Amino acid sequence: MRFSRLSASPAMLIKVISTVVVTASLAASSKLPPNEVKITTDDNYRRIQANGIPDHTPGQFPNRHNPNVIAPQSYDYKVPLHPKLAEKPVPFHMQPFGIAVNGVVFDPFAAEWWQGNPASGWQYEPHGGAIDLGLDSSNAHVQPNGAYHYHGIPNGMIEKIAGDKPQVVLVGWAADGFPIYGPWGYSTAQDGDSALKKLDSSYAIKAGTRPAGSPGGKYDGAFVQDYEYIEGSGDLDASNGRFGVTPEFPKGTYYYVLTNEYPYVPRQFAGTPDASFARRGPPGGGFGPPGRGRRGGPGGRPGMRPPPGFGPPPF
Repeated sequence: MRFSRLSASPAMLIKVISTVVVTASLAASSKLPPNEVKITTDDNYRRIQANGIPDHTPGQFPNRHNPNVIAPQSYDYKVPLHPKLAEKPVPFHMQPFGIAVNGVVFDPFAAEWWQGNPASGWQYEPHGGAIDLGLDSSNAHVQPNGAYHYHGIPNGMIEKIAGDKPQVVLVGWAADGFPIYGPWGYSTAQDGDSALKKLDSSYAIKAGTRPAGSPGGKYDGAFVQDYEYIEGSGDLDASNGRFGVTPEFPKGTYYYVLTNEYPYVPRQFAGTPDASFARRGPPGGGFGPPGRGRRGGPGGRPGMRPPPGFGPPPF
């Protein structure tokens, strides 16, 4: 008996193709190499070496909105061991903000622009709803070079550290050396015995409509440029950080916070980022010396000063 190659219905072919794609995705996820991260210190720097493989279960990659497969990286970053605040915050664009304690980078911006044109000045916000980047439950997805990276709170990692109980959790280090914490903090910043609360950013969606020569329509959060900083409206400053005590810094420090609302991951540095975090080429293209990438994101804000008795991290 002979069978025609055209005998299968389109619906059956779609089902077969879908099954193959899902099976391949599951196979890729199950064959990830183990997480590797090494953190060492000397007199001046904290050095983080990692393969970028998460220590928690990631989502399925590739998926419908992200065609890339997670692959090991060769990260070798340095951050100042005794960071200092800059005279004014330092904006950045299309480079990692920092690296998590599990060796996965925080990379908040998306290489997606209105009309596909970076010169337009309108950059899509990964969490804005206008684009779907295939983020998983840890707010992460994969770059073309296989780099799994966080665009927001790394839920899987935090759950692995703290379980399901609210805790002040150190999640990583920013490129300028200041620590990064999860969304929970003390309700009174300088009192480690005060109640815990989820800290709020001080950004909000602008009122009104976008100007001529732009995507048009009401500001709705679809673009990075839809947001503005409103001093004093939340718990955090323009760099999504504050001064306060933490379990690791009982005498107090400046620290960044990952939030459930914009900017999710900070979009500017309070200090000076180390050159090891500068990106060479487009996202996924590797890292290299400073001065090779574009800068943008939220504009600079007035300089910040610590309250009396608060200084840089003790270690």
